Amino acid sequence: MTEASSLPQGSVTFPSTLTANLSPEQQLQASRLQFNFYQKSTVFQDPALGSSRLNSGILGASVANLSIQSLRDDVVITLRNTEPIPANFVVSCAFWDFSVNGGSGGWNRNGCSVQNSTDNETVCACNHLTSFGVLLDLSRTGITSPLQDTILTYITYIGCGVSAIFLSVTLLTYLAFGKLRKDIPSKILIQLCLALLFLNLVFLLDSWLALYPNAKGLCISTAWFLHYFLLASFTWMGLEAVHMYIALVKVFNTYISNHMLKFSLVGWGVPLLVVIIVIAIDKDNYGLVGYAKYSDGTPSDDFCWLKNDIAFYVAVVAYFCVIFLFNLIMFVVVMVQLCRIKRQNPHNTRHRNGVQDLRSVIGLTLLLGLSWGFAFFAWGPVNLAFMYLFAIFNSFQGFFIFVFHCAVKENVRRQWRTYLCCGRLRLAENSEWSRTATQKTEKKSVSANTRVISLSSDNSSRSNNSFNSSILASDPQERPAGGIGMYWCLQTPNISGSDQQWRNPLMYMLIYILALIKVEA
Repeated sequence: MTEASSLPQGSVTFPSTLTANLSPEQQLQASRLQFNFYQKSTVFQDPALGSSRLNSGILGASVANLSIQSLRDDVVITLRNTEPIPANFVVSCAFWDFSVNGGSGGWNRNGCSVQNSTDNETVCACNHLTSFGVLLDLSRTGITSPLQDTILTYITYIGCGVSAIFLSVTLLTYLAFGKLRKDIPSKILIQLCLALLFLNLVFLLDSWLALYPNAKGLCISTAWFLHYFLLASFTWMGLEAVHMYIALVKVFNTYISNHMLKFSLVGWGVPLLVVIIVIAIDKDNYGLVGYAKYSDGTPSDDFCWLKNDIAFYVAVVAYFCVIFLFNLIMFVVVMVQLCRIKRQNPHNTRHRNGVQDLRSVIGLTLLLGLSWGFAFFAWGPVNLAFMYLFAIFNSFQGFFIFVFHCAVKENVRRQWRTYLCCGRLRLAENSEWSRTATQKTEKKSVSANTRVISLSSDNSSRSNNSFNSSILASDPQERPAGGIGMYWCLQTPNISGSDQQWRNPLMYMLIYILALIKVEA
């Protein structure tokens, strides 16, 4: 006889406080106990079980047909397992609740928890008496520890809040300073930040809105928008990879008319098409779902999200897999191309060090959303570690984007210094202001220089040499005289510490006007 066959089918242990909540009249009736055991679950069918199934017999216990609930000490029920329980499956205890499913009854986990579970038997603790059974959840749940789930929840919500703040700062920076958004990568970055910002905000609201289960339409709408902005974020990450490939690999003959218009139609239109199809097939694909189940069988907080497994795997997992694989390939191609360029032009990259290269790789990884790939490794013994990595990198993605695309970029910091420090800090050599000022005055300067040269027609060669040296000179002591020398002040970025008066852009304009007046004279 095996150990499992020698075990009883079930047992019940009552606490001494079983009748403490009964009235004196009910306590007189509580001398009679009744037990029922059902080997088969034929009369306990519940369509709401989904992927769960019974893995024990059904044991019923009652005290004189009285309603025994909210016990001070739990009733302990031990049930023999029908089949051994695999290590990665979740066991939960449940009772038959006659008030659900329109009065026909169904399994309910409230008030019951798992005290211990082995291959042969499961020990349940419940604070009421009715028919009990053991449910085996065939879905593999990632986090079954309430403590770990709580920590991950705090990390996620703090990360989403921080990301929302810094995504807003990034958006305001690029929208406020027109010089930063003149190129295509900056425009794509703005769209990605916008999608991620709405994704974080909807995610933060989701759990709060899930507290109103009666507002079914509100929950469906929240899940729909969460799905849409998630797909939009993935799509803009993919478009970022497309543009990098065009810019760095297919350099020639790659002009695309209405570039951003086409990107916007794809970035916002394709996700919209997907979520419309999902909700058109069945609006109940979205709704209130249990986000996880703990090892004691109690469910965690509900969440408004995709309820249908097929819709989830097709419209989220498959969609992400396609974009992730494409971005991963583009990442490798772009890195190979950059390494090739670096080898071909070593004199242009000799000032770079390993830290700068690492910073570029990390920034590119976060921008392309490759950190979302941690979800692929969240299985088995490394599940918890990769869940932490996934939560940290992806909930803080907005913060990392701010760091790598605002805080460490010199042209962004220059705009901050210029406009947020009352213009006291001068724009550097490659600033847009300097280039614009030079371009706008180029014609007049050439005209002025022509007059100076004509006055020295007897030595035109010397005059031309003087003009060229004024543009390329780097020593303040070599400034040519007259208007040409003043024009040099606009062109040369490195002004000594004793020339602090050159730092104000208004002073540039004043000096230039004086130069023109001097030439006219």
